[in-house]
Amino acid sequence: MYAKSIMESIALFHDELSALRQDIHAHPELGFQESRTSDLVARSLTALGYEVHRGIGGTGLVGVLEGRRNASGRCIGLRADMDALPIQEQGQHPYASTTQGVMHACGHDGHTTVLLGAARYLAETRNFDGKLVLIFQPAEEGLGGARAMLDDGLFTRFPCDAIYGLHNWPGLPAGVIGVRPGPMMAAADHFEIHIEGRGGHGAHAYQTNDPIVIAAQLITALQTIVSRNIPAPDAAVVTVAAVQAGNLKAMNVIPRDADLVGTVRTFSTAVQERVIARMQELIDGMAQAFGARIEMKYHKLFPATINTPEHAAFVVEVATELFGAENVVPDLVPSMGSEDFSFMLQERPGAYFRLGQGGAERGCVLHSASFDFNDAVIPVGSAMFCRIVERSMPL
Repeated sequence: MYAKSIMESIALFHDELSALRQDIHAHPELGFQESRTSDLVARSLTALGYEVHRGIGGTGLVGVLEGRRNASGRCIGLRADMDALPIQEQGQHPYASTTQGVMHACGHDGHTTVLLGAARYLAETRNFDGKLVLIFQPAEEGLGGARAMLDDGLFTRFPCDAIYGLHNWPGLPAGVIGVRPGPMMAAADHFEIHIEGRGGHGAHAYQTNDPIVIAAQLITALQTIVSRNIPAPDAAVVTVAAVQAGNLKAMNVIPRDADLVGTVRTFSTAVQERVIARMQELIDGMAQAFGARIEMKYHKLFPATINTPEHAAFVVEVATELFGAENVVPDLVPSMGSEDFSFMLQERPGAYFRLGQGGAERGCVLHSASFDFNDAVIPVGSAMFCRIVERSMPL
């Protein structure tokens, strides 16, 4: 009954939260540029009685609140991301983006609002014994805002015992919570391969060392890594996403150089290192076979997002208490996408879970120009955060 009252309480100010979310949606900001959003969050938290700390990881900020008691010495962190994407919105909403070429195409406007909804309820009730740390992170979209906050001493200044984050998921029905122990999202790496051959006339190809032919052979060879070098129970992706060589207007010219770029996704360090080693072996072998110079630059961007089993199980318990087992997926299939919340989970135990919002069947998918967060699920996400805090630090 008490758990139900959380949803009922948040529902009382649901309209305000929806209006807030739509305001953030109309004014999107790219990573490390979230000044307006950060100001809005800071004002909201200050009005609720939070101790606000700004400038952590650039535009990031933290709100701190003590419960009715702080005798337990416990501290729980909740995180939301704030940045938008460089995409031109195609939606026809009255609150569509007012910034040319920038939109909230991943729902971070919703995540920020969900955490502010939890912030309000927890400030009004303070039904916990310990300290609450709300983390509003900049620059999740490929820029490593989580790493920037950690480098600015996030967990040194605010030593959380556990950390939780969520992400909306169009592939789950609205209001359903999905989680799993262990890997939730993959490590994201990218690579650059430069091939240097010998250019010349297309009619006299025998006088050249064609880098385009070498590139074609190498692309095919790279696709054998997952199918022939990684055990079937393990997961990995090797994608060559772009190739650049020659001039489309010079049909009889063989260029000297070719460049490939792409991404690698893995869930474990062992598989990641095996992929890197095999890529280098293929590159070295191809260079020798064709008498060309081939170099690879490999960049490890974000580690895999790994939930600690006990905290993932705790999310299942909380979601089941709030919404019933029929609205919980405890063994959600992991995604090969990436998330820089992984950096926080490397330093603190915790869990990252999905907030179902529906819409995938209508083409509402993450990072699309027509994406929009489903305001109906704001209370669901807020209630999850609130109950996680209350049960983690009971009075």
